[in-house]
Amino acid sequence: MARIYISIGSNIEAERYFNSALAAINFHFSNLTLSSVFESEAVGFNGSNFLNMVVAADTELDIDQVVGLFKRIELDNGRQVGAKKFSPRTLDLDLLLYDDWVVTEPVELPRAEITTNAFVLWPLAEIAPELQHPIKQQDYQTLWGEYDKSQQKLWPIEFNWSF
Repeated sequence: MARIYISIGSNIEAERYFNSALAAINFHFSNLTLSSVFESEAVGFNGSNFLNMVVAADTELDIDQVVGLFKRIELDNGRQVGAKKFSPRTLDLDLLLYDDWVVTEPVELPRAEITTNAFVLWPLAEIAPELQHPIKQQDYQTLWGEYDKSQQKLWPIEFNWSF
């Protein structure tokens, strides 16, 4: 059984797609832990604000299977194949961590965005403050404490779950 951490993001009908994503994640994985939902300005392009969160879950699936499942969930929720990296999205699911594995294929783990994007690091630090980053060998609470918070505007919001 592996413990995984998933980043969820959306800036198109975000409440709808968050609930759909969480329903799918809840169906396929167990022992979910949900961070708060955070609103942030779009990064890398001019667009409407994003909602982001991190979910921890347990799985028997291997990394390839998890990544494939995330792609199917994204497509089932209107994600456009071939869309530009920095563009509006109905749903973005990224595998951040798979236990303490460090790999480059089929995806980079730990995901680089953990330490570069406030909308990933803050919710991760919220639900796993004492967990150690497998490369930096610092816990996420410390990494968030040292993060330059002037880089990105981010704030927690109330969110009504219906999944």
